[in-house]
Amino acid sequence: MATVAESRAVRPLPLRWRRSYGGELWAEFFGTFILICFGDGVVAMLWALIGSGRTVGTKTALLGSGDWLLITWGWALAMVFAIYTVGGVTGAHINPAITLSAALRKQLPWKKVPTYWIAQVVGAFVGAALVFAVYNNAINHYDQINHIIKGQPNSLATYSTFATFPAPYFHNVAGPFLDEVVGTFFLALFVCAVTDEYNQPPTGNMAPWIVGFIVMAVGISFGANSGYAINPARDFGPRLFAWAAGWGKVAFPGDYANISTYFWIPIVGPLVGAAIASFLYDLGIKDILMARRGPEPGVEAEGRTVQDRPAGSAEPGVFGRGETVDDRPDDRLSE
Repeated sequence: MATVAESRAVRPLPLRWRRSYGGELWAEFFGTFILICFGDGVVAMLWALIGSGRTVGTKTALLGSGDWLLITWGWALAMVFAIYTVGGVTGAHINPAITLSAALRKQLPWKKVPTYWIAQVVGAFVGAALVFAVYNNAINHYDQINHIIKGQPNSLATYSTFATFPAPYFHNVAGPFLDEVVGTFFLALFVCAVTDEYNQPPTGNMAPWIVGFIVMAVGISFGANSGYAINPARDFGPRLFAWAAGWGKVAFPGDYANISTYFWIPIVGPLVGAAIASFLYDLGIKDILMARRGPEPGVEAEGRTVQDRPAGSAEPGVFGRGETVDDRPDDRLSE
């Protein structure tokens, strides 16, 4: 009988794509899928709470601010567990804006950016489809008791299960665009900080929790204006699904009473915000950290190593100017 080691040597490794670039794309797809399942899922829970009789009324689950806190906590935890699941493969970008930030900071080859983006959008689309499959009855029940017709302007509430929309007090794209830029700026800035080995990165495998709290902080402080997409895939993938599922122009191109053709705002705004954050972090924080950092062990403050010292000045046991044991004459080998 062959041993385990022998069987491994004989049998080829199955699914070799897992060791290739395909494994990275799968991780980005699956991580974004998890993010949307729990992020969109917490919004869908509001309709389920109402329809299941677990709330007092039939209009709202937790009375305004309570709804919003539930949503921000849900998205925070969605981010935490998505990162824990796939972070060991790619670092869990699960957000085209973070992928752009990584490329701008030379942490990811530019040639990988388009395929990462595609994987993230597809993962978000599939995640939205699963949420719809689980909560379709609850969504339809809410629409029925409130006389909502899917695809009409009054279906905005249930459409928002999947993607974002601007607050009604905006009458042009400037306000929502700025909101998405600012929200994603802080998200990307803080992600740069907590993943920077020169700064104070979290220890004890706590980084996913810190990133989750970053998402929650953005939602609490900058969320209501435009729904804090802060992630082009998180909005565009579920938006396309909502369009296909019957919400029509409310979903895509995003025509609302106050703003039309809104779909591009949660795409471009986050990309701009992440780009600005990447530039400012490297210029204003990382360059300072590197400049203030002491020399590596074994390297002198002037940047000279022991090999650069003048002959005869080497420390005891260290040969001058890069001389090794093998470089010495035979009559010195016995020293």
